[in-house]
Amino acid sequence: MDRPFHVEHRNIVENEPSERVSAEASVLSSRVHYYSRLTASSDRLLSPPDHVIPCQEELYVYSPLGMAFKVTGGDGGAKNPSIITIFAIWNTMMGTSILSIPWGIKQAGFTLGIVLLISMGLLTLYCCLRVLKSPKSIPYIDTSDWEFPDVCKYYFGKFGQWSSLVFSMVSLIGAMVVYWVLMSNFLFNTGKFIYNYAHNVSMSDTEFGTNGSERVICPFPDTGDHRGNSGISGLYLNTNNYGNDTSDTAVFDRWWSKTNTIPFYLIILLLPLLNFRSASFFARFTFLGTISVVYLIILVTLKAIRLGFHLEFHWLETTQFYVPEFRLLFPQLTGVLTLAFFIHNCIITLMKSNKHQENNVRDLSVAYLLVGLTYLYVGVLIFSAFPSPPLSKDCIEPNFLDNFPSSDVLVFVARTCLLFQMTTVYPLLGYLVRVQMMSQVFGKHYPSFFHVFTLNIFIVGTGVCMAKYYPNIGSIIRYSGATCGLALVFVFPSLVHMISQKRRGELSWPSAIFHSLLIVLGVANVAGQFFM
Repeated sequence: MDRPFHVEHRNIVENEPSERVSAEASVLSSRVHYYSRLTASSDRLLSPPDHVIPCQEELYVYSPLGMAFKVTGGDGGAKNPSIITIFAIWNTMMGTSILSIPWGIKQAGFTLGIVLLISMGLLTLYCCLRVLKSPKSIPYIDTSDWEFPDVCKYYFGKFGQWSSLVFSMVSLIGAMVVYWVLMSNFLFNTGKFIYNYAHNVSMSDTEFGTNGSERVICPFPDTGDHRGNSGISGLYLNTNNYGNDTSDTAVFDRWWSKTNTIPFYLIILLLPLLNFRSASFFARFTFLGTISVVYLIILVTLKAIRLGFHLEFHWLETTQFYVPEFRLLFPQLTGVLTLAFFIHNCIITLMKSNKHQENNVRDLSVAYLLVGLTYLYVGVLIFSAFPSPPLSKDCIEPNFLDNFPSSDVLVFVARTCLLFQMTTVYPLLGYLVRVQMMSQVFGKHYPSFFHVFTLNIFIVGTGVCMAKYYPNIGSIIRYSGATCGLALVFVFPSLVHMISQKRRGELSWPSAIFHSLLIVLGVANVAGQFFM
């Protein structure tokens, strides 16, 4: 023990966050401090005797986040087998981007979309491997507890530390904005389903959608604006057979609007949850993410079986119902995929729990393969099964669930599950933003209620504004994905690898050209979001 210290009770992180340090532990800490002042750490003559050193269950490890984590065992904690590690990575990467993959394939073209999905998966996997191996490339320093921001600080100083923080914030806050837009969407459609069922309101989409038991709608058939932000503009109410008072429906629609009211209703629920000191309660519901993704896969499979495949290949020209196989809008897909395959800021932490560290490369590659296959499965099936004709493929929405009416029972279940899951994950994301930002700026993760509340107001206000004025999750995902990916996926991993190779005298021209090309691709990916 080089520098023993006493940890205040407010910084103890355990099952019970308010646990206090006992008086015995405080006295024990003072004794160790006393012995540490008697001699230098290199002189073992007056080193603390065994009976003064705390026993295993009383050891705490200090974290730069301003917390102390209790040591649970001499091996540094339980280790997971490869299969658990692989699915932990898969579960972490499976997020809201899966809802936008069919839209991204439509923007790029079916053939080019598949090629880009595979290519981006391979590129992001390689960059992730560079991040994973980066701490081990630093000689003469114990980097066993380092994260990638620590590596960036080592190579680039304060600039690397703060820039990695900023781009990490972009990814987290971007995800929270997407969550707010989606929660507004899901809450609106869930409430609409319940209202229509309770009041026997029939929603007919014969003009802007398909007929039959498996209805698919095109919310923007005439304007060409496929943003999915206008509620039920592709549907109309048919109340001729039910005797409903249309004025009641009009009042409901006025107070239950996807963009004008729902985003503000969510403030009442979510803003108080963001101010919790601990996010341990919400962490218990992370398993819902796996359940939601599995249900989405089942839903997509059922829809594809019932709708059948509708494909025609037109390589360059656009037809009435089909998009070309290669489109100049393909950077929109690459932006989405950058965030869809993004796990670079936490991969070192995830892989530390792997039981067999020698299999890290294999396990990470298998995890990326599963993620890529999941995205490919959902994207290809939704695009292929979209009924063209009578609807154009250009009607596929940034959230493919918007192509199904709110009266669809299977989609209603999906929206309800996703709504509950996102309600529990949103405070977790807010907690990560608070810990990273507050610990860097103020030195502790909860400086005061005022600081935390101000930060949360900014985050919630951003989500409300985007949900009201620009509820296009596809564009939000691609902009935030390309921006954070520029630094944390392409630039920093490539520069760190080239610098470490140069210091060892191992940098070759092919390596320098390849990694420089990765940086150029990252810059082009960002530029493409604004010019394509």
